Amino acid sequence: MLLSELKSFLSARDNFLIRLPDGNAVESHFHVTEVGEVTKHFIDCGGKVRRERVASLQLWSADDYNHRLEPGKLVKIVGIAERELGLGDLPIEVEYQGTETIQKFNLEAVDGELRLQSKTTACLALEECGFPVAAKKMVSLAGSISKGGGACTPGGGCC
Repeated sequence: MLLSELKSFLSARDNFLIRLPDGNAVESHFHVTEVGEVTKHFIDCGGKVRRERVASLQLWSADDYNHRLEPGKLVKIVGIAERELGLGDLPIEVEYQGTETIQKFNLEAVDGELRLQSKTTACLALEECGFPVAAKKMVSLAGSISKGGGACTPGGGCC
């Protein structure tokens, strides 16, 4: 989910729920303790230099049971972070306290609620590491191009 998508989702609601990957809800009295940018500049195992940027939201639950973060307030917090930090429309990564350490999740809107999606590791240079890479399926686009000078038109079926 991008920051713009989060703001749009929140702007259409009076309240919201965040659900963990196991189906349990994040406590309704959670706080967003920080909104920031995380930049990762690294070399993958194939020697390629890479850079990733995400907007990080850190969630925290305390003993403040009367607290409830309203959607409009979170939109304002995100707006301040965008302006002050120059975030741009970045993908969102959510940090949340697990049983032993901070966990990182992707964020997605599903059925009117926000869901934390588990992140996984992957080799970014499969070919360089000797792993077989599935061949890409070749597709002919010749039949998809309209006869009218090769132009694609809305509803024309070529896109």
